[in-house]
Amino acid sequence: MTQPYIGAAIRRKEDRRFLTGTGQFVDDVKLPHMVYAAVVRSPHPHANILTIDASAAQQMDGVIAVFTYRHIEALVKPRPIPLRNRSYPGIERFLQYPLASHKVRYAGEPVAIVIAETRYLAEDALDGVVVTYDSLPAIVDAWQSMQNDVLLFEEHGTNVAYEFTSSLGDVDQAFRQADYTRKERFHCHRHTANPMETRGLVASYAPGRQELTVWGETKVPHFNRRVLADMLEMPEHRIHFIEPDVGGGFGVRGEFYPENFLIPFAAMQVGRPVKWIEDRREHLTAANHSREQVCELEIAAKRDGTLLGMRANIYGVLGGYARTHGAFIPVSTAALLTGPYRIPNYGWDVKCLLTNKVGMGTYSAPGRYESCFFRERMLDMMAADLGIDPTELRLKNLIPPSAMPYEVGRTRPEDYVITYDSGDYPALLHKALELVGYEQLRSKSGLMQDGKYHGIGTACFVKSTGTGIPYEGARVAVVGPDQVAVYLGVATLGQGHETVMAQICADGLGVPLDDVAVYHGNTDFMPYGGGTSASRVTTLGGNAVYGAAQQVREKILRISARYLDVRPGELEFVQGHVYRTGVQASEPVLTLGQVLELAGPASPHHEGEVGLEATYYFQASQECYPCGAHAVHVAVDPETGKIDILKYVIAEDVGHVINPLLLTGQAIGAAAQGVGATLLEELVYDDDGQLLSGTFVDYLLPTSQEVPDFELAILDLAPSPINPLGVKGAGEIGIVATGAALSNAVSNALGVQVRALPLSPHKVRELAARRNEA
Repeated sequence: MTQPYIGAAIRRKEDRRFLTGTGQFVDDVKLPHMVYAAVVRSPHPHANILTIDASAAQQMDGVIAVFTYRHIEALVKPRPIPLRNRSYPGIERFLQYPLASHKVRYAGEPVAIVIAETRYLAEDALDGVVVTYDSLPAIVDAWQSMQNDVLLFEEHGTNVAYEFTSSLGDVDQAFRQADYTRKERFHCHRHTANPMETRGLVASYAPGRQELTVWGETKVPHFNRRVLADMLEMPEHRIHFIEPDVGGGFGVRGEFYPENFLIPFAAMQVGRPVKWIEDRREHLTAANHSREQVCELEIAAKRDGTLLGMRANIYGVLGGYARTHGAFIPVSTAALLTGPYRIPNYGWDVKCLLTNKVGMGTYSAPGRYESCFFRERMLDMMAADLGIDPTELRLKNLIPPSAMPYEVGRTRPEDYVITYDSGDYPALLHKALELVGYEQLRSKSGLMQDGKYHGIGTACFVKSTGTGIPYEGARVAVVGPDQVAVYLGVATLGQGHETVMAQICADGLGVPLDDVAVYHGNTDFMPYGGGTSASRVTTLGGNAVYGAAQQVREKILRISARYLDVRPGELEFVQGHVYRTGVQASEPVLTLGQVLELAGPASPHHEGEVGLEATYYFQASQECYPCGAHAVHVAVDPETGKIDILKYVIAEDVGHVINPLLLTGQAIGAAAQGVGATLLEELVYDDDGQLLSGTFVDYLLPTSQEVPDFELAILDLAPSPINPLGVKGAGEIGIVATGAALSNAVSNALGVQVRALPLSPHKVRELAARRNEA
């Protein structure tokens, strides 16, 4: 007898409340006597703060309080927001405080916070906080930053927040021996996630119990609670974080922002619950941006296309401060720049640079989208130079499955060797080529049909998952005759944890799926948690659930065996019943409810194993590496710059699949996000450091007209050997190769080389004009 749930296309359990309008998001949290917050933000990208006069705002009816840096300083020791991921030496000098004290370093930086009876009053009172600034010159790009003519932190004498230089193999020798070399400069643009629901928090303090409850923390609640406890100088166990339903995150929501301190701090000071909901303009001007990087890339190869070496100078633009991820994103670009290819000699230099823009953070596949664009563009250029079909060039250099596990080397500052766990990269590329009809489309490349140039592009990728904290925990408890509760240490951003974790528990334990309820998003459920990021929930959290479920199952069999006076191996537990092994009987010998009674404290049969419950922490020995290939056929209108995606296919290997229905939604959703980011979205600043695309009038999002009908093939070719479920993670990987595949297709169509993203209409028109000039 087997359990049928892992691998089954089961519909999301959580969708019932969303479809019936009974979900509860953070703005739905309403508490008695609640008041509202609004944030005073700097209009200047770079300026000294001379004075702050809040007297006019404080005299307005309905205004309860105004807090500045000086108010915080008088009550608690001001602390900067610490790094969450990989604190590299020296970068901690450039952290951000919740409120600016004497200087602002980007337009939108919080300077004060107003608390009022209604949100409207709080917003109106912002004009009553008069801040006098002494404006300073702004730095808006990497090259200005490196000149050090203007310094964001004068006391440190540099705008280079961190630099990492290293190499694998003998790079200089590889270039000396090469038959072919090429050097290019690529630019990946700045954009952001724009989840449907913006950030928001509600905080309530109970002075009698000295307990603080915060609603709206997502992504990494345990880390955020630890940071908040330190900043408020209160015990961590007195802070309770509760995650309501969440309308998307994609890496941007849920980090520790200034507001994550300001709202709880204000609630404690005014003695009433405080709510803050970010509006869309605030999201575009104050929430984390991502992606902005420049890469100077050089490649060396034999005449037949065999790759010998690569050099890269990567300039990561961090913005005004090092936010919670610090240098991690540019470092990740360098770490995976070789991708799924054998490149034995590789050297890199990463510079993380400060500019007067919003701080950078993670956004789905941080550093991986960028590195894939840089590398795959260079491979297409190289193929054209050598007269080799770009897919043949890739197949020649892809790491074969016989080489797995494949050691890439130490490409991060940590003492950690990147090792690909499994994968059949050539098979994935062949599948993508088959689905797109590559051989038939090659004859159309670069030709005009119906006034549009046709082109085809491919790109291959590999992505690390399960990064950051290398463990995750779960608790599984039988709480009734047909009731099993699963408690997670991870939050959800809408992926479907309540369904997938129930499937894993049901199979790991041996109960019907409908008996399992999954609880998440409360720091009281589990004492430790690494959060929801880096596609780590299934690889780490799923294996924790599986481990806890198996421990409960073993306990069920031990207690049952003692009661029946048999060995545990003579029994099996399936669909909530205990059966004798190998006996083809229709009747079970015990039900789960009966075993629960045997495990009760009054029973003589538990022998110290009271209750049917287990907590298990799964610890990963290394990261997993899902992989895939994209292929896309486009038609480009040279007059309008519009790109029509005629066919877009994706072949992926994410290890064993838990739920193919949810996986398909994750993969296609990520790819759709990548299409929008590649073709339309861009956060544009002027030379004075002012954001020009701060509303949806100027920041363009994709609609159903731009997003194609993706064709997806999930190939379960190489389950990960490093975890019991054989999973690799899948949430972010659909976006990785979108920028690369689309830019390769547009280059192929127009016969000119794309070196910068996005492929927005006016930029495509410029590319088409260059074709005509040639």
